[in-house]
Amino acid sequence: MRIFDGFKKNFTLAMAGKKNPWGGSGNGSNDGGDSGDGAPSGGDGEGGGSDGPRNPWLPGGGSGGGDKPGGRRSASIEDIFKNRGPEGPRRAGGGGGPSFRIPERPGGGSWLPILFVVVPLLWFLATGIHLIQPGENAVVKTLGSYSRTMTPGLQFSAPYPIETVDVEDVTGVRAVNIPAGAAEKLILTGDQNLVDLSYIVRWRINSLEDFKFELAEPEETVNEVAEAAMRASVAEKTLDETFTGQGRAEIQQSVRDRMQETLDRYQAGIQVVGVEIAKADPPESVVEAFRDVSVAEQNADRARNQARGYAQQTIAEAEGEAEAFDKVYQQYRLAPGVTRQRLYYETMERVLAVTDKTIVEARGVTPYLPLPELRRRAAAPPPQITVEAPAQPAQPTQQGQ
Repeated sequence: MRIFDGFKKNFTLAMAGKKNPWGGSGNGSNDGGDSGDGAPSGGDGEGGGSDGPRNPWLPGGGSGGGDKPGGRRSASIEDIFKNRGPEGPRRAGGGGGPSFRIPERPGGGSWLPILFVVVPLLWFLATGIHLIQPGENAVVKTLGSYSRTMTPGLQFSAPYPIETVDVEDVTGVRAVNIPAGAAEKLILTGDQNLVDLSYIVRWRINSLEDFKFELAEPEETVNEVAEAAMRASVAEKTLDETFTGQGRAEIQQSVRDRMQETLDRYQAGIQVVGVEIAKADPPESVVEAFRDVSVAEQNADRARNQARGYAQQTIAEAEGEAEAFDKVYQQYRLAPGVTRQRLYYETMERVLAVTDKTIVEARGVTPYLPLPELRRRAAAPPPQITVEAPAQPAQPTQQGQ
């Protein structure tokens, strides 16, 4: 910029004609004063015809005025361009101002041809060579449009921005937690109850082209599809089924199938690996009431189990007695008299075993036998007799004389 400023100043002086930077006129008149720069503005202090100061813009620094040989005159356009060197306009008695030039090669040639070759080559090496790792693929866009897919290995493309390469992992499994963080996710069950569910969806890319160009936001789409599938699957189950292991397994499989069907319809290029329910709890506001209901249900289940056990025990005893009766009946048909007497004895044993009094009507036998009292007396230990020794009389006390 300083070069052009000097040229502009010279051109202005040339167009001014009679004016020069020192304040003198072109006809040799003297103003008799100093210029604004502090340079002298007169020759010998007299009137017209005197020689003015030396003009620094003329070649050779000529002096004088008018048409005298060697006299003072104004600069012309030819003089300005003649006075202009390769580094800009030269001042009389000194070199030109600062300027920038491309350095030359040692042989004197220019570096520009070499720069035109080296810079594009470096740019191609930086943006046109790609090393695709195992398990990765890359999509190539030519001027913003999809052109091809790169597989693992050393691949080449046109330099940026002609072609852009986007690398993605297509074998790794990605997981998303729904809901994110510790937020509450309430879902309505089939029996009109609310359940707080949190689950994990695992997925991976199976078509990189579809994943990149069919959906605007693939990851957000996975979240929305997973939530819709979970709500539809839970709505088909009751609250108790969402808490059991079998019910959870059925919900997880249903969510996975629904998600895959929807994503395939979108051509999302995504494969759902699995869905896992991490938590299934009642809403926080009704936890206490839900616990009371759970305790009541457990008590009811315990009572039902006890009743079933008693019923099964009674049925088993009845079946055993019926089977025993069948066997006795078979013996009774073979020997009715013996069997009748045996039944009488067994019945008397059962009846008399639980009575405290026995009455026997027979000659020479005491009609009443207090058998339980006799058994108690026989079992009681004999009374212990305690013998106390007689008390001894007290000895008289001897008193001293």
